[in-house]
Amino acid sequence: MSKCLKALAISLAALLLLTGHGSSTARPGEKKGALPGAQKIGIGREAAAKEIEGWTISIRPDGLGLPVGKGTVKQGALLYTERCASCHGEFGESIGRWPVLSGGEGTLKSHDPVKSIGSYWPYASTLIDYLRRAKPFGAAQSLTNDELYAITAYVLYLNDVIADEEFELNERNFVSIRLPNQPNFIDDDRETTERAFWQRSPCMKNCAPGGAQITGRAKLIDVTPEPGKGPKIE
Repeated sequence: MSKCLKALAISLAALLLLTGHGSSTARPGEKKGALPGAQKIGIGREAAAKEIEGWTISIRPDGLGLPVGKGTVKQGALLYTERCASCHGEFGESIGRWPVLSGGEGTLKSHDPVKSIGSYWPYASTLIDYLRRAKPFGAAQSLTNDELYAITAYVLYLNDVIADEEFELNERNFVSIRLPNQPNFIDDDRETTERAFWQRSPCMKNCAPGGAQITGRAKLIDVTPEPGKGPKIE
């Protein structure tokens, strides 16, 4: 065993001993077999309310978590030009390999779909939530609430979701915003619709008769080898 592996094994053993894993002996006041973490072990401290508040900034599609603020499309246009256009393009068309923000309407069924906010995303809350926690690039969480609403309004305007340049977006009317592709997203219902196919002991060997066959080819990106032309495996 190398020195690195030995050091890792020693560190892991120490961690298991500290947390009580790998030992059948319960700590004082702890029941034998208790779940890990059920008892305090004197490491660290409880997070303060202000610290927790700094992380609980998620914004849900139903509007829960929206901050109080307001901003117009016109205000957002100036802010977007200053803080966003250098990466995402003046009209959301993107620059270089940065993500496209607008366009792509009607392309999802094509061989080259453009998954922008207007063509693909289901909820406007995803946009404002991401802007709030991660943008602008290099200065995350530096936007005020009013700037956040203004930039969101402008990006929605670029996607023809908002049509009026004078429109003011705020925490009260935000939930009325609907993205075009929202109806095409559905809840994951496999737990009910596919339950009949579940097996307690799934087949792992010789599950289907005959050998494997190629039934389709990814011609556009040319990744499926032709018969006799594939790489040789020693």
